Amino acid sequence: MKIFSKPALAAGLALATLVSPAAISPAAAQQVAGIGIVNAPLVIANSNAFKTAQQQRQVTYKAQIDQATARRQAIQAQLQPLVTKLQTESQAANAAQNQASLQKQYDTIQQIQQSGQQELQQILAPVQLSQAYVEEQITDQMATAVQNAAMKKNVTLVIGPDSVLYAAAPYNLNQAVLDELNTLVPSVQLVPPAGWLPREAREQQAQQQAASAAAQGQQPAAASTAPVSGR
Repeated sequence: MKIFSKPALAAGLALATLVSPAAISPAAAQQVAGIGIVNAPLVIANSNAFKTAQQQRQVTYKAQIDQATARRQAIQAQLQPLVTKLQTESQAANAAQNQASLQKQYDTIQQIQQSGQQELQQILAPVQLSQAYVEEQITDQMATAVQNAAMKKNVTLVIGPDSVLYAAAPYNLNQAVLDELNTLVPSVQLVPPAGWLPREAREQQAQQQAASAAAQGQQPAAASTAPVSGR
């Protein structure tokens, strides 16, 4: 059996349906010969572990979420009069003569927005890390869930929805895979351990360490080929 799957999810999971508006239906339980279609992001987003973690996160990280909400409102309150002033002056009769002033006001607004966005990202960093930690724990079991569902449905080829123009309901394995995923991952840890990084960041870190080690290993060899003074 060959499985075609998409890479690990990014920060928000899309809830796009497979082919029809029926996301996950009892029809998926019908037996299919040969081919099955699975919408991995949809299945993961509907898993019990993911939905429970989403609810728990609102409680566990309430302080960060409330802080970010308050700061966002403060930034908006700071920006609103500046934006209103810029809009008013840019529509004035002498706007063409005040381009330097208008540009300065615009630059100030941009700086406040960018600084505010960075500040909000810093506040919500633990929340985003929790999201990535939950998703990785579930996606680690996704391939096994697909294999188990495919074997039970006598499916030998599983594809994603991106290349599908039409598929009858019996080809939809979403519910079957969801059942397997809920069995494999009934729950997940919400708070990542200290120092935990998402898989992509870990891989980049490993590549950097390997490159650094390789460079250090080449330095003695390069030095041995250099001419020695006095000879």
